[in-house]
Amino acid sequence: MYEITVDDTFDAAHCLRDYSGSCRNLHGHTYRVSARFRLAGLDEYGMALDFRKAKEALRAVTDYLDHTYMNELPEFAAQNPTAENIARFIFDRLKTTQPAIASVSVWETATSCATYSEDA
Repeated sequence: MYEITVDDTFDAAHCLRDYSGSCRNLHGHTYRVSARFRLAGLDEYGMALDFRKAKEALRAVTDYLDHTYMNELPEFAAQNPTAENIARFIFDRLKTTQPAIASVSVWETATSCATYSEDA
């Protein structure tokens, strides 16, 4: 089994509705996203997945989120845009074009991240 990982960043604002801490206030982050892909074999070039294609797929999703107030996006109208929910959103979007997606990790800070996968 082969795994490749690509990273990207985006800037966005959010607040956590009905939360009792300071994150209930409007604030922003430079989010770092890691997308990990798992593939069983290599193609004719010796690649599990072309890094360029993986980066393009991830960038398409992060561009959608970049410089937004995420609470106003339809995907976060009924749920808070937490790192956990953002990771799942990105995973689900990637899965539509990249079925080999294994997990997505979203960092809100340099020391705090949440990861989503469909592994049991």
